[in-house]
Amino acid sequence: MASAETAAEHERILREIESTDTNCIGPTLRSVYDGQEHGLFMDKLEGRIRNHDREIEKMCNHHFQGFVDSITELLKVRGEAQKLKCQVTETNQKLQNDGKEVELRQCRLQQRNIATTIDKLTHCLPVLEMYSKLQEQMRAKRYYPALRTLEQLEGSCLPQAGSYRFCAIMAENIPRLRTHIRDVSMSDLKDFLESIRKHSDKIGETAMKQAQVQIARDNAVTSQQRSASGRRIRKEVCSGTEVDRNGSNPFSEKDSGILDVEDEEESEIPGAQDLVDFPPVYRCLHIYTVLGARDTFENYYRKQRRKQARLVLQPHSNMHETLEGYRHYFNQIVGFFVVEDHILHTTQGLVNRAYVEELWELALSKTIAALRTHSVLELFKQTLFLWPGYGFPVNQLFDMLLEMRDQYGEILLKKWNQSFRQILDQDNYSPIPVASPEEYQRIEGQFPFQDPELDKMPFPKKLPFSEFVPKVYSQLKEFIYACLKYSEDLHLSSTEIDDMIRKSTNLLLTRTLSHCLQYAIKKKNVGLAELVQIIINTTHLEQSCHYLEEFISNITNVPPDTINATKLYGTSTFKDARHAAEEEIYTNLNQKIDQFLQLADYDWMAAQGGGQASDYLSDLIAFLCSTFAVFTHLPGKVAQTACMSACKHLSTSLLQLLLEADVRQVSMGALQQFNVDVKECEKFARAGPVPGFQGDTLLLAFIDLRQLLDLFTQWDWSTYLADYGRPTCKYLRVNPHTALALLEKMKDTSRKNNMFAQFRKNERDKQKLIDTVVKQLRNLIATNQA
Repeated sequence: MASAETAAEHERILREIESTDTNCIGPTLRSVYDGQEHGLFMDKLEGRIRNHDREIEKMCNHHFQGFVDSITELLKVRGEAQKLKCQVTETNQKLQNDGKEVELRQCRLQQRNIATTIDKLTHCLPVLEMYSKLQEQMRAKRYYPALRTLEQLEGSCLPQAGSYRFCAIMAENIPRLRTHIRDVSMSDLKDFLESIRKHSDKIGETAMKQAQVQIARDNAVTSQQRSASGRRIRKEVCSGTEVDRNGSNPFSEKDSGILDVEDEEESEIPGAQDLVDFPPVYRCLHIYTVLGARDTFENYYRKQRRKQARLVLQPHSNMHETLEGYRHYFNQIVGFFVVEDHILHTTQGLVNRAYVEELWELALSKTIAALRTHSVLELFKQTLFLWPGYGFPVNQLFDMLLEMRDQYGEILLKKWNQSFRQILDQDNYSPIPVASPEEYQRIEGQFPFQDPELDKMPFPKKLPFSEFVPKVYSQLKEFIYACLKYSEDLHLSSTEIDDMIRKSTNLLLTRTLSHCLQYAIKKKNVGLAELVQIIINTTHLEQSCHYLEEFISNITNVPPDTINATKLYGTSTFKDARHAAEEEIYTNLNQKIDQFLQLADYDWMAAQGGGQASDYLSDLIAFLCSTFAVFTHLPGKVAQTACMSACKHLSTSLLQLLLEADVRQVSMGALQQFNVDVKECEKFARAGPVPGFQGDTLLLAFIDLRQLLDLFTQWDWSTYLADYGRPTCKYLRVNPHTALALLEKMKDTSRKNNMFAQFRKNERDKQKLIDTVVKQLRNLIATNQA
């Protein structure tokens, strides 16, 4: 049994173990193991541990429910804490984001304000720069660039700048600036017009000098060419020692007629552009064009120039007294037209050719009237009457008058050429409708036309010709009047006047009117209806030629049956025009037929033909029927020739279509379809689209094609080969070359489309028959060639 000291020691050690930190428990345990009673101590320790375990168990049992409740509460708190943590995190993140957005918004607002300011300044600066440029251009009087600047300023710069006060002020000022530019340019134009009015005399004089120099140069070149040719001939003749009777060489004389013109003389003569400052009119034209008032400017310019033309063309009262007066008068006219010609070729549409020609017609009429009144012609008349009494010769003056007559005739021909062209261009090429007797009498007064059957018809009715017939006839009479008017001052006899008028009228008919009719016939896009109407019109004009001859005889008092009287060539002129129109009709018809044939789409390998004609051919027949219906007013031979020509061309084209190289194989079915189309053509010919054909004459156009198709569809080779060459042969029009070419295409079809033909007796027999016919045709061709 342990002593009390040992027990006390053990108790002390246990207390130390219980109260001492685990890091300092080592010495205490060592003292236990160093002692001799450590077994007792271990028992003591075990007992103490059991006591503590019991106390812990009691305490745990006592606090177990509270522990469970605490754990339960703790678990609940953990979930709420997690939610709270998430809310706190979200709140924190939101606060962080909101804070950043507020800062970013402020920064962006500042940046936007800066960018807007820069943008506004960017749009405003060009406006200010453009306006400054405009002010400089206005101060420098560069009005056309200033107008362009105004257009840019108003069209692009100001709308982009915005609604600022200075922009509104600029916008209000733009119309005033435009008005100022327009007024200034108009003032410059008026100065320009005044300048060319003053300088017309000088410009005309300069132009005449230039023309004189150019004529001299041309004459010099011509003379030099003649001289060179003469020297070459002289060399050839002299080499043959050819001399004249006086013993001198006929080509040994010096060349004459050479006029040397120095370049310096030509360069010293200024041109119209050197004498007149044209830029004002160009600037004004551009300015008014930009302002959208080009028509106003053109009308003003032309109106002012017409006024100036009348002033220029008005002769002075004492013009006929001196040669200088005539020179000044003609210089002004030449100067006026030199300026207008320069404006015509250097501006786009300010003046056109029609306007200049109108002024030229005015100039011609005024000049002729002035000269006829108290100038050249009057002076020549007095000379012719007075000078013979003084013994002076007048032959050269008379020759000069006759030369002027020829020149005047050329002028008349050019003028009437324009009149005829205008009449032909404006004509509608349709018969003239007449609604009342008054209209009918008016047209009869313009053109001699008599048709008893038409007179019996009630109104409204139509004349067979179009408007250009009475208009052309009236122009022919006007031309005859003009020739007569000119001949009154030439002191010619009635016979000479009649001869002159007839010759001039013949020139008008054979040259001027004939060319105009050819132009109308050959013009692009002229249709068959127009060509038909031209033929009808020329027929009526041809019938009116004897009325023209009577008209000339009446105004000249010379009977038409006078010996050596010149006859009018109107009949031949209108016949030639009619023949040209007929040829054009034939050509156009053939072209239309070719266009329809281009739509042909045959299936050359078809097994069986169709029961009706091809669509393209039906359309072609319908076109021909409607076309020949228009030919009812044509002379019978013309309509018949056109119909026969069209049928022959159709037949030839169909045959070429069948035999062309691209068609390498033709089946019997395709040939049957082709035969149906040819029958449709024959039906059309048999129906007589144009009256006047006797019997089946029109069918002869298809006879070659018909006999060829009958030969193949009926397979009548025995008859063809036996009767070939006889006049009574059934297939007289079938050429063996044509038959061979078509048979070769059918031969290839039999071989290539029947791969088992050698196993079928019928196919073998057919192939042998084709081969036999081919050989016989080749022998026939060879025999004929030999």
